[in-house]
Amino acid sequence: MDVHETKDGILLQVELPGVKQEDIQVSIEGDTLTLKGERKREAEVKEDQCHRIERSYGRFERTVLLPSVVDANRVKATYRDGVLEIQLPKREEAKPKEIKVEVA
Repeated sequence: MDVHETKDGILLQVELPGVKQEDIQVSIEGDTLTLKGERKREAEVKEDQCHRIERSYGRFERTVLLPSVVDANRVKATYRDGVLEIQLPKREEAKPKEIKVEVA
């Protein structure tokens, strides 16, 4: 998982190869993002037929503490080519404010 922060928002990128879009859930509560999902086997393989299994299957869950307060109503999540991208715009009060310095 990669987390990038700009002055306007946060971008999360998560590689989820083999996971279907309908098996991914994203939720936000306060400053915490939770990602849940499940990687399912395409076909049942009997143990006596396998020589090696290196890929993991099953349910997963990941919780991330966000570095800034975000506007949960404007969050966008897209999933393409096995990569989940979540764009989280910051709330106005979390954006940096420039303060003009006056001559006294």
